[in-house]
Amino acid sequence: MNSKIELTPELMLGAYSIGLFPMGSNDDPDRLDWYDPDPRGVMPLYGFHLSKRLTRTVLSGKFTITADTDFEGVMRACAMPAPGRETTWISETIIGLFCRLHDMGYGHSIETWRDGKLVGGLYGVGLGSAFFGESMFSREADASKVALVDLVARLRLCGFDLLDTQFGTTHLSQFGGEEIDADEYKARLHRAVCSECRWTNPSQTEIISEINLMRSETCASGG
Repeated sequence: MNSKIELTPELMLGAYSIGLFPMGSNDDPDRLDWYDPDPRGVMPLYGFHLSKRLTRTVLSGKFTITADTDFEGVMRACAMPAPGRETTWISETIIGLFCRLHDMGYGHSIETWRDGKLVGGLYGVGLGSAFFGESMFSREADASKVALVDLVARLRLCGFDLLDTQFGTTHLSQFGGEEIDADEYKARLHRAVCSECRWTNPSQTEIISEINLMRSETCASGG
């Protein structure tokens, strides 16, 4: 579905609430293409697979993790060309819209730092108890994975119910990511966006405790 209408943050939130999400067009940076895939990719918040090796990396102190400190920087890093992805759907139009959502309290980012440099991260939109993951990037091994682990811990602590990944990928499946049919997704989405939930900033102690719990759950499931 294509649209050339001027999109406001309010219209974008309305689209998310019914299962649509936009991407900038490679052919026309001023055009937004709308997607409603079936099946839909989701990441279980309880049932997230956290390996022993990645747990060690997350808790080692190798990276410093922050939230919402450089939203636009994360977006622009996600938009940069990478091997196998010479073009990007993250246009200036998309960046402007998401930065407005961030200013309104709906757009959120997780940043991964090393030696004061932004080396990984992800961003998305929170609405009700649903979080819509948009994109991630990594300039060092495991930098984006660490951001994802932190995100899941934060969402659990804040009471979120749904983590939308848009599409299922082999990369996300290693963490338990799966695809569900559109009808099931939209039923879960409706319940989530009608829930009252607020993105907060848990303490580092709370996040570490939740990550350890996630690892224990993985071990209990045989992972």
